[in-house]
Amino acid sequence: MQMLELVVSVCLLEDHARCKEVSLIYMSESTTPMQCMMMSPSEIAKWTEGHPKWFAKKWTCRPAGRYAKI
Repeated sequence: MQMLELVVSVCLLEDHARCKEVSLIYMSESTTPMQCMMMSPSEIAKWTEGHPKWFAKKWTCRPAGRYAKI
C-alpha cells in the first residue's frame, strides 16, 4: 500500500477564480483512502484557520508524491 496525501483545492475569498492546490498531510502506508477522507474536514479546518483569506473548494486523497512539483 502506498502513502496517501490530502490535496485541497483552495480559492481566495476575494477572487474565487484564483485557486491553487495545497498538500496538507502525508499519511502512513496503513491509512486507507476512506480514513483519509474521514480525517479531511478536521485537517482542512486547521488549515483555513491559519489562512483566513482562502476557502476549500474541493479535496481528494491520492498517492503521496505522485503529483509533487519538484
